[in-house]
Amino acid sequence: MKRREFITLLGGGTVAWPIAARAQQAAVPVVGFLAATSNDLNADFLRSFRQALREAGYVEGENVGFEYRWADLQFERLPGLATELAQRRVAVLVTVGDAATLAAKTATTTIPIVFQVGDDPARMGLVANLARPGGNLTGINFFAGELAAKRLELLRVLVPGAVRVAVLVNPASPNTQSVLKDVEAAARAMGLQIQVHNTGTIDEIDTAFATFLRERPDALFVGPNPFFRARRVQLALLAAQHRVPAVYSLRDYVEVGGLMSYGASLSDALRQAGVYVGRILKGAKPADLPVAQSSKFELVINLQPARMLGITVPPSLLARADEVIE
Repeated sequence: MKRREFITLLGGGTVAWPIAARAQQAAVPVVGFLAATSNDLNADFLRSFRQALREAGYVEGENVGFEYRWADLQFERLPGLATELAQRRVAVLVTVGDAATLAAKTATTTIPIVFQVGDDPARMGLVANLARPGGNLTGINFFAGELAAKRLELLRVLVPGAVRVAVLVNPASPNTQSVLKDVEAAARAMGLQIQVHNTGTIDEIDTAFATFLRERPDALFVGPNPFFRARRVQLALLAAQHRVPAVYSLRDYVEVGGLMSYGASLSDALRQAGVYVGRILKGAKPADLPVAQSSKFELVINLQPARMLGITVPPSLLARADEVIE
């Protein structure tokens, strides 16, 4: 081989190597992640999601990438953030919560979406039916609102004499009406009187609790909502200050001083979502993946606020609890 031919080939190879490297890098699928809350509220749960993907053979930074978009409780930002991820042409779009899922549904009809929602996905118009979704969406239903009757039942066991129950809901949440419908039906069946408080800001939470001085509710039901979850410390402190026993939808309320929670495990729901994302990355279609229903539910009781409120937790309730915080 002549020297000039060798240099020409070497030069061509030098140009080709980075092109090949870029092509290989571009082939790595990117998973979009959209939530109405902030990164810190989802850090623990994301570990379960990533673990499920690892078990499916996908490791972040090696053969899969992630694009995160957090609305930080500014719900009006969700449509724009969903559009950003759709324009990024992610391989799969994972959504946490009803509002984020509805925004993603509007943003794309082609990118596979794996949702986690508390309301009925069929009732929300996300899927044709649970068994065969039929479009580009499938995911996990964790029954955030549909467990209202169970939470009220547990609250009644904890506070047998309760008659008047204050209910906190966020009017900005897309599932508020369905939650209220379930709460009102359950309350009627149990002979409970409810007083609904629409609270979508920090000041409105303070105002709602201020009315307790006049209304004297026997107990408090905090509706499932990402805003309330972000304000869980405020809610737990105010419930203790006003000496009102409260029930919540997620364990992290109880971990910061709340009295009792009952609901699906978000960590397990994200694990299930990770399983579905792994299957879609391997070629499965959302239309053929039935909507999964949460299979792990947690009853968590914190005895410290119970003692402060002078409540003796019945042994039968303690025996049913998945965790009791001393």
